[in-house]
Amino acid sequence: MLRQEFVETYGFELDAFQARALDALDAGHSVLVAAPTGSGKTVVAEYAVAKALDDGAKAFYTTPIKALSNQKFGDLVRRHGPANVGLLTGDNSINGNAPVVVMTTEVLRNMIYAGSPALEGLRYVVLDEVHYLQDPYRGPVWEEVIIHAPPTVDLVCLSATVSNAEEFADWIETVRGDTTAVIEERRPTELQHLYLVADRDSEDLHLLPTFIDNRPNPEAARLDASSARSPRYRGRPRSRLSTPRRVDVVDRLERERMLPAIYFIFSRQACDDAARQLLDAGVRLTTEEERAQIRTIVEAKVETLTDDDLSVLGYGRWLAGLEAGVASHHAGMVPPFKEAVEACFAAGLVKVVFATETLALGINMPARSVVVEKLSKFTGERHEFLTPGEYTQLTGRAGRRGIDEIGYAIVLWSPFVPFDQVAALASKRTYALKSSFRPTYNMAANLVRRYTPDVAHHLLNLSFAQYGADRDVVRLEAKLEQSQQTLRVARREANCERGDVAEYRRLLRDVDDAAPAPAAVRTQVAEALERVKPGDILLLPGGKSAGRVVVLSTARRSGGEVRLGALTDNRRYLTLSARDFPARPRTIGHIDLPTPYMPRNPAFQREVAKAMGNVGTPDGPPSARDERPRTRRDHRVAAMVHAAEEHPVADCPDLRTHLRAAERAERMEKEVRRLERQVRSRSESLARQFDRVLRVLEAWGYVDGWSLTEAGEQLARIYHESDLLVAESLRSELLDDLDPPAVAALASTFTYEMRGPGDPPPASFPSAKLRRRWADLDRIAHELNLAEDDAGLPMTRRPDPGFADLAHSWAAGDELADVIADEEMSGGDFVRNVKQLIDLLRQLGDVASEPATAKSARDAADRIFRGVVAASSVVGS
Repeated sequence: MLRQEFVETYGFELDAFQARALDALDAGHSVLVAAPTGSGKTVVAEYAVAKALDDGAKAFYTTPIKALSNQKFGDLVRRHGPANVGLLTGDNSINGNAPVVVMTTEVLRNMIYAGSPALEGLRYVVLDEVHYLQDPYRGPVWEEVIIHAPPTVDLVCLSATVSNAEEFADWIETVRGDTTAVIEERRPTELQHLYLVADRDSEDLHLLPTFIDNRPNPEAARLDASSARSPRYRGRPRSRLSTPRRVDVVDRLERERMLPAIYFIFSRQACDDAARQLLDAGVRLTTEEERAQIRTIVEAKVETLTDDDLSVLGYGRWLAGLEAGVASHHAGMVPPFKEAVEACFAAGLVKVVFATETLALGINMPARSVVVEKLSKFTGERHEFLTPGEYTQLTGRAGRRGIDEIGYAIVLWSPFVPFDQVAALASKRTYALKSSFRPTYNMAANLVRRYTPDVAHHLLNLSFAQYGADRDVVRLEAKLEQSQQTLRVARREANCERGDVAEYRRLLRDVDDAAPAPAAVRTQVAEALERVKPGDILLLPGGKSAGRVVVLSTARRSGGEVRLGALTDNRRYLTLSARDFPARPRTIGHIDLPTPYMPRNPAFQREVAKAMGNVGTPDGPPSARDERPRTRRDHRVAAMVHAAEEHPVADCPDLRTHLRAAERAERMEKEVRRLERQVRSRSESLARQFDRVLRVLEAWGYVDGWSLTEAGEQLARIYHESDLLVAESLRSELLDDLDPPAVAALASTFTYEMRGPGDPPPASFPSAKLRRRWADLDRIAHELNLAEDDAGLPMTRRPDPGFADLAHSWAAGDELADVIADEEMSGGDFVRNVKQLIDLLRQLGDVASEPATAKSARDAADRIFRGVVAASSVVGS
């Protein structure tokens, strides 16, 4: 009776795979549903929820991200009413005792380890996006839940199409009992792969099918090959083909009636630039009525943000893009902006969204077309080609069920990726699900607390990671051999007949380490910056930009540090602080800034540069007058520079080649060591890795035999990637005797991680006390890394102080404009980092044994949950 009523609420007949999955639940089995995006997997999850309510039991619906939890919460509230549905995430706790609770997977894992009474009466657990278990950072949580969930619970696992779904289901059955695998490879709408090429010999773009009769299109292959035979242009080969311009792509899609589209670009800045390009080109894809609807949606989403916050976040230009039917979507946006884009796109009002791959996870935003601009992305260290799984996930959004008969996956021509590689990627429809499971310190502490030694080892050997470990060793060994060969080549290229390149690099590093200004010079710099006014023209002796700059703005951080917004001669905008000046800057002139004051506006900047003209142009280079050695330290640095200049390698004509090769060799040495550790870890059981984790915990005083010490009990309640380091900071009293802003600043070093390439800026703390605490923490992290390396364990990530100054300012009550206006950080990144910090601070408030420390941590969490952060945590149903 329940099933019939449930199916009738949908108003359409179930697909065969959905019916098979419901049969499995009715038979009392756990179920794995592996099906393409948009095929209707959630119907199975919603049936489990309905069965739990009908039986007077509970169902927990878990998702990998808070945004997806919020979306699912709204869906279930509309279906079952607010009294029956709750939400538990790091941001929100709503009706947590309801029979149906939506939560992030980590929340459920924490409940299981804590033996929460909320688990009583639990009948079903939905693991949405269960393929997330291969995520290297958070994936192990899914396996922990599958292994440790109460035995009376049936699981509903929803996954993208993976090639080893049967193997995964077999593993779940081994761990939990009867499990049915339901696999659907057929998409709800047909997917057509297309190849889009710009051709200088053609007025229009070439839009070609990637496949004809299920084989790579020979016409597309010939067109791609023709680019290599183009005539020479001024002595250099010139390809007749090029990557289509974004404006032209959107124009062609509109003419072909292939909108709405998600246009994937793997760079946040490039997504924003693309939306701006379309807006500047006058693209308008909306009617007057649609623009009115967009404004209504946007105003509802941003009503909790102040006018000042909206101004800092660039609201005006962002809204103009939305009203034109164009938007970007990425993790650098604040949640209200992202949610507005999602709502407008889902309603068919916004026609083109430029997005990073984060959009591919879970959020309900289907489109008629998906455009992939490049088939490679930057991972933070290197560019990597998309995997078949990633390509499948991206293109899975093409084609709206019940609206489109065909969805389109469009790849743009690139000079770096031949057509046959494009076709090969598009033809691989599935990918294998792989485990990222490994024993962590917190996991080990909870296993010791809950189980006997033999049971704990048995549970580890039940993991999906152990299931597939043996097969991975061969692949890793091959990759290790390749890396060792690359290392040998790099070492050979780094070798110089004139001398020791490694010694020369050490000299250069010594110069870099010694070069920062001494305390006395920093004091002089700080005093000079205190006197600077907007409109002053400064002569920079070095740092970010040697030469002249005109000051556009001055701001003081809560710690007393002065920040300048400045413009160079070539109109480059800089954010400067005392640490960017190796010597005192000189004021060499002044101009009146134009009105209205719009420092980021290109026209404003052109007028400033024109006004600066030749004001204060120095007679000679700054180094001739301002950088003469004046102190012992200056003389020492000068001696180091001289030693480097006189080194025999310095005059080698191939020096740059040697230095690049040496840097490459250094990277490859780290890569080889990493792969060697991986081979060792894969070649032995996870239970043995667990034993090594236990040995570290015993050596550091967290485990005594098979029992937890007082510190170990504390560690068992800390859920963080740096769990042992956080616990050690508490035990070492590094967080004691600090006010809430200082606690927030120091705790942020655990949650923040600098993105992108390059070296991090020097650590900046608002007080000497905090700087000493940071130094102690960094020393402990170093000692822990040494212990982990000796034990053959993955190393805990070193704490990163890059957010400490901002966390302190925000906790001290500074306004958003003062905190981030002159920082190279987007509003969305700021909110995300603050939310992660709140999660940790609340944990510290719960586990710190010193009452004053616990109170400071709770107060810090409360202080930073305000303004744009609080507004970004509002859940709408």
